[in-house]
Amino acid sequence: MKARDRVRWIWSSKDTAELRARYDKWASDYDADLDEAFGWIGPEKAAEVLADLVPTEAKVLDAGAGTGLVGLALASHGYKNLIAADISEGMLNRARKKKVYREFYRVVLGEPLAFKTDSFDAVISVGVLTEGHAPPSALVELVRLTKPGGCIVFTLRTDLYETGGFKEIQEGLVHRNRWTLVATSDPFRPLPKGEPGVFHHVWAYRVAG
Repeated sequence: MKARDRVRWIWSSKDTAELRARYDKWASDYDADLDEAFGWIGPEKAAEVLADLVPTEAKVLDAGAGTGLVGLALASHGYKNLIAADISEGMLNRARKKKVYREFYRVVLGEPLAFKTDSFDAVISVGVLTEGHAPPSALVELVRLTKPGGCIVFTLRTDLYETGGFKEIQEGLVHRNRWTLVATSDPFRPLPKGEPGVFHHVWAYRVAG
């Protein structure tokens, strides 16, 4: 199966169980597919934003860590206290081999997560808040996990912000004084080789104290 076919196969998953199973199968080819066929640069873009806002000694949750590409990007900025969480054990097994995370958890974003309130200094989520994956409501749980004054950094397709329910959730959290917007990147092409017509923003919020 070619890389683009695998991506379509992932996106056609009917439920969480099927999505998890398909990511388990894709794990061994994931890094090569995203690099060679798509030129995936989301991890580096998001890591740059987080590095401007969060000290390197921070405890950071990588929510939707996949094979650990975000962890590698953060490690290149000096972060060492990284926690990986993902739906797929197969993907987490690949992330373990990169040796940049301290702990690993299998979770489903959009469901209650088994972490205590205020567990992390920062959360990063790249390529996960999207159709068929983590819903907009997942942001509410990520706020709960983040300490007051901590940051949440995530990527989001520009069109989904308007049409996918994210704008309402993001603005609602602002209006309820749960977080404050601190940075938004210019639109960029995260998949310049494979999907040059797709644009993302990196969003960064600071959780209210």
